[in-house]
Amino acid sequence: MSYLENVRTFVRVYELGSMSAAGRDLRISPAVTSSRISQLEGHLGIRLFQRTTRNLTPTEQGKAFYRGSVDILEAVENAEAQVSNITVNLRGSIFIAAPLGVGRRLIAPRIPAFLEKYPEVNVRLRLTDRKVDLTAEGLDLAFFLGQPEDSNLKIRKIADVARVLCASPDYIKRHGMPRDGDELIAHGHECLNLRYPGATEFRWLLNTSVGPKRFRISGRYECDDGDVLTDWALSGAGIAMKPVFEIADHLKSGRLVPVAIETPPQPILMACLFAHRRGQDPKVRLFMDFMIEKIAADIGTSISGG
Repeated sequence: MSYLENVRTFVRVYELGSMSAAGRDLRISPAVTSSRISQLEGHLGIRLFQRTTRNLTPTEQGKAFYRGSVDILEAVENAEAQVSNITVNLRGSIFIAAPLGVGRRLIAPRIPAFLEKYPEVNVRLRLTDRKVDLTAEGLDLAFFLGQPEDSNLKIRKIADVARVLCASPDYIKRHGMPRDGDELIAHGHECLNLRYPGATEFRWLLNTSVGPKRFRISGRYECDDGDVLTDWALSGAGIAMKPVFEIADHLKSGRLVPVAIETPPQPILMACLFAHRRGQDPKVRLFMDFMIEKIAADIGTSISGG
């Protein structure tokens, strides 16, 4: 095994604080991870970590070696990235996650064009509306809507996505048209809730005349699939908060109409989340560049109604 690979493994163990977590991130076994660290320590003649059955703590020498290792790896990766700009023979797999609506409407339709351009690259796409753990799940990058929680990961912003509260004409005929968030709550409107494991409560952040305000909503319907909420709204079951690009066709046809328009939802961030070194991988970087350009164009078209 090359010295550089041992250094890469050490950096991931240091950053993640665990042999097993680093192994998952690098897609190698814990035994191989441990072996690489031992080889590196033998070469350097020092202990990089203090190990117990429960804890892995870097030594002072390990902390110093980490700082230098990061600089070296970034220099190597930047050099590789520059070379890749004139290299077309990209190969290997890219592991991606995305929310259902984003993946189905914006990413999946564009993947064939990317793979036609890079025929030796494979894309492994996982669609889920729950939050994902890139390291634990071996992902290169994840598209998301909302605010990320992991500050150790890098973010590339795609757009601030417009959202709308919407319902079917049939629902409005039966229950009335709420003008704002206060009427939404006071009149007990049926709110359709997107819920995933770990979500704690239902609150909609709406823009009011005095600034953003969170409204605690209620309803009998909840699901972890945003498309199910759209189907429920179309059937007249209640009011949903949806990204405009997901329901643009339904708004245009009149099957769904905006409600509570005096207090519209705040836009939601759409971005890519990735570990720094994943973003330096030429095929991952090119995939992000390709998708970000296409997604931004798609979102602009859906918002404008073009």
